[in-house]
Amino acid sequence: MTFMIVTYELQRPLRTEQLHSLGEFANTYGLQRFHLDADGRHLQFEYDASRLKESVVVNVLRAAKIAVIRKVEAPPPVAPPPVALSVAQPPPAVLTSPSRI
Repeated sequence: MTFMIVTYELQRPLRTEQLHSLGEFANTYGLQRFHLDADGRHLQFEYDASRLKESVVVNVLRAAKIAVIRKVEAPPPVAPPPVALSVAQPPPAVLTSPSRI
């Protein structure tokens, strides 16, 4: 499986009937999930690209009468901050005298 994530900027927040249409799309083979951001202006789909093409996602949006302004490019992944490596110092040698028998 090859998972893809695509985000669209919407012309306006979704209406209730449009959300219901997206719920029906959830039954489409290959769709993993969709997410609507807090302000309702960006809709993100995660889908299996080996089963669905992005054009199918666009057609479903069109059929649900969801007006898309544009596809939003995902920001590049954030690299974790560099980690400082330190070399541990060996413990000081402890000299012991031979035990007497």
